Parts: sequence; C-alpha cells; structure tokens
Amino acid sequence: MTGPFLVPDGEDPVQPQYSAEFPVEVDGAPVAARAGQTVAAVLMSTGRTSWRATRQNARPRGLFCGIGACFDCLLVVNDVPDVRACQRVAVPGDVIRTQHGAELPGGEA
Repeated sequence: MTGPFLVPDGEDPVQPQYSAEFPVEVDGAPVAARAGQTVAAVLMSTGRTSWRATRQNARPRGLFCGIGACFDCLLVVNDVPDVRACQRVAVPGDVIRTQHGAELPGGEA
C-alpha cells in the first residue's frame, strides 16, 4: 500500500519509547508503572477493570469516559479520597487503593 501520507515500516517517528519502570502500591501489592502513565493506565495494565463500588448496590466501577467528566474512576491515592484515576499521573511511591463508597481524608467513612 502506498500514498503520500503512508509512513514506510520502521520509519514511524511516533514509535513508543518506553521509560524505566518505577514501583507503586495498589491495594497492598507492588505494581510497575511508567513515567507519564495515569493511575488508570497503571491499573488497566494489570488487567483490572474496576477499582471502586457505587455507594448504593455496591456495583463495580472503573474507567468509563477517560477524560474526568464522569467520576466513575474514583479511588484513594496517598490517603486522598475521590481522586480521578484517569486524570492523576502516577509517581514513584504512590499508594493507591480501592475506594469503598464515600471516604474522608485519612480513610474515614
């Protein structure tokens, strides 16, 4: 296939450049993250699709819109509740945990 906008194989300037991994903690387990990844991307790279439950009926929620509009991806990062996983970039040493309903800072319900 040819064309004026087709980049030949091996010459694509947008090839992924993977940065070094760094550790974060997710629900007590060590997980590898990369520079620039959102918390949602880190969780999804482990195969997780949900990380909170709704207040009513405890239905699982995870990444839905991916742009911070729906608030379905809320979780707790470094003891700060209601963090949108799709908007928060992971940094080395983050402690991430599943959020259960409404929480106050410090883990109080």
